[in-house]
Amino acid sequence: MNGAADAESPLICAVRAADTALVERLLREDSGPNVDDAAFCLAVRAHSGAIAQLLLQYGADPRQSAPGSLLPLREAVDSGSPALVQALLDDRIRGRYAKSELLHMLDIARHWRETGVEAELRRRTGCEDVVTRTRVQDDEFNSVDEFTLDGITVRDGHGAILTRLEELLGVRTSFEELMDRALAHADQNHTAWASATMVLAHRRDQATWTAAAALRTHTDPVHRLLGAEVLRLTHLFDDSDEDAFAGPALDTFTDWSAKETDPAVLAEVLVALGEHADPRAEAALLPYGGHHDTRVRRAVARGLSAWPSPPAFSDAVRKALRELIRDPEAGVRQDACLTFADGKDHDPVLTEAMAALLDDEDRRVQVIAVYGLALHDDERCVEGARRLGPPQPAYPDEEHYLGAAWRYARRRDGR
Repeated sequence: MNGAADAESPLICAVRAADTALVERLLREDSGPNVDDAAFCLAVRAHSGAIAQLLLQYGADPRQSAPGSLLPLREAVDSGSPALVQALLDDRIRGRYAKSELLHMLDIARHWRETGVEAELRRRTGCEDVVTRTRVQDDEFNSVDEFTLDGITVRDGHGAILTRLEELLGVRTSFEELMDRALAHADQNHTAWASATMVLAHRRDQATWTAAAALRTHTDPVHRLLGAEVLRLTHLFDDSDEDAFAGPALDTFTDWSAKETDPAVLAEVLVALGEHADPRAEAALLPYGGHHDTRVRRAVARGLSAWPSPPAFSDAVRKALRELIRDPEAGVRQDACLTFADGKDHDPVLTEAMAALLDDEDRRVQVIAVYGLALHDDERCVEGARRLGPPQPAYPDEEHYLGAAWRYARRRDGR
């Protein structure tokens, strides 16, 4: 495919428009050979880190990019976008950068983080105008704040960039320093928080576990939240045969759940308990099914589906799910419905409650209801799927959930 054709392709146009949702839809529909590689170069030059990451995910090969066709790594670090930096540090092209260059990038990222984006922008521009600040999505999962002054825009992801570069260079940063980087933003969705907790959790050593566990008694709930997340992820990522942190995690979170007063921290603790298929975890979750905070009720609704699912839920779990599936909040109804859908229990009361969700005011709840009825071989899923129409492009998983109804119909008809 020649350059002119590439430039006219829908994917290239979507990248130019920085339309992440359209780029993802076109990639799912298969854009064709070589287009992904040209689009990757364009996305990187345009500082579209999230789109560059998407293109890599769908098969773009950065090795096809000539060194001069990509922006310099320093420019990416200065931009403050961890997604953009990560695209340039992809495994397949990381060898283009000498260790001395990576060490220099480390110093640049550290300077931005220690100085602060607004202060550094003012120093570089000499401008005293008002700085505009906007929260933006940096990659598929995490966001950052974007600062603009005198026509220059920089994101505040330098803490995450610093953490990534240290990881590449084999620098072991202290627990306290990584904690400071996360707490500087105090937001689980900020990429600096996410990168710090991920690095700490993947260490899976006793020193890190002890430091995180000590935060459960901290007076500041944000510190407790950080500790809970590090402990939860440490166990979640432990895929060793020993699973050394399973017992300590269950003991810690069971006790913690009975004492925690902050809803955000409590929700994290309950999510952690939901990752344990153990009667103690179930018993710790159940008292919070009627909690006033939606995040807590969602954690309970999800957590009662501990894998592997038992043949039947206990009477107490059935009672809790019957309440949660009728919850005022759509997210809670959706999670409770999904828990029952994926389970092996065929409680008729819950099945009828799930069927009632076909008329829910929230489309996502309706979609999960169709999925659940299909898994439970209930004829009503077919009409429910028909009424909803084709999957919405904005929600890629709808194809899977609604497709369950057609798979059921084939089973029913012996096809």
